This record gives sequence, C-alpha cells and structure tokens, in this order.
Amino acid sequence: MYICVCNGITDSQIRDAVSDGAASLDDVRSLLGVASKCGKCACLADSVINETRGGGGQDLFYAAG
Repeated sequence: MYICVCNGITDSQIRDAVSDGAASLDDVRSLLGVASKCGKCACLADSVINETRGGGGQDLFYAAG
C-alpha cells in the first residue's frame, strides 16, 4: 500500500527500513524521503513504524483528502 504518494513510498519499504535499523519517523524520512513534501502521510508512516517495531495493534487507515 502506498503510504507517501508524493514520493511513491510503500508500507513495505518503510517496514524494510525499520528492519534495517530505522527507529523513528526522522530515520525513515532520512532514508526514504517519506513525509518530506506535503507531510500528510507522516501520521500513517509513524503508525507503520510503530506497528513494525511491535508497538501496537492499530489498524492502518488513511482517509485521503
């Protein structure tokens, strides 16, 4: 699923970055560029990061608009 439409970044790419050692949204932003343009994806990207790190059972939901 695309998380950052501006930069074409998927949840799989974010999960891979976390698996490779990224621990925060800032780390993932530095590696992939997520949330570096309009920023609307920051909350969802952070949810993917936290879920990947084992930080919760939140369902991912993103309302475009």
